[in-house]
Amino acid sequence: MAKTYDAIDAKLRTFIDDQKMFFVATAPLTPDGHINVSPKGLAGTFAIIDDRTIAYLDLTGSGVETIAHLRDNGRICVMFCAFEGRPRIVRIHGTGDVVEPDNAEFESLSAHFDEYPGVRSIIRVRAGRISDSCGYGVPLYEHTGGRDQLQRWAEQKGEDGLAQYRRDNNAESLDGLRSLLRDH
Repeated sequence: MAKTYDAIDAKLRTFIDDQKMFFVATAPLTPDGHINVSPKGLAGTFAIIDDRTIAYLDLTGSGVETIAHLRDNGRICVMFCAFEGRPRIVRIHGTGDVVEPDNAEFESLSAHFDEYPGVRSIIRVRAGRISDSCGYGVPLYEHTGGRDQLQRWAEQKGEDGLAQYRRDNNAESLDGLRSLLRDH
């Protein structure tokens, strides 16, 4: 049933590209810290950079656990589940880093994504382990469309409002870990 891969091959790429949603899991090093799992799935916010590297746009939101955990230890797992068609789960365990807009790599990485208001970083993951499993326990769901609330919220806030929101709400994680490096 389960299989590991040396790289994201053409079949894995097709499966990943077909998924409408993925999940990101991180945790701090401290044993009493909060584990975080975040659903993602806005169209045009995920990219396969090469056969061992993936990335996604990190948009301004209520929490910064992923950023803080990556700065703490770099550990991350990204999971894709088939909610339609043949059951399958693909996990990419790896080391992630946070590429903020003032980073020299940001512009070239951002070319992989659609434009969105409120981008606070790009999360890049270099795969250490790529695997799949059956997904027999994942129910079938019908995708009926995307949501636009986050984009509308960011547009309404504007750049100054988003910067203030990040200063007020995204400076540290639930466990007090530093998140964003620059003053937004």
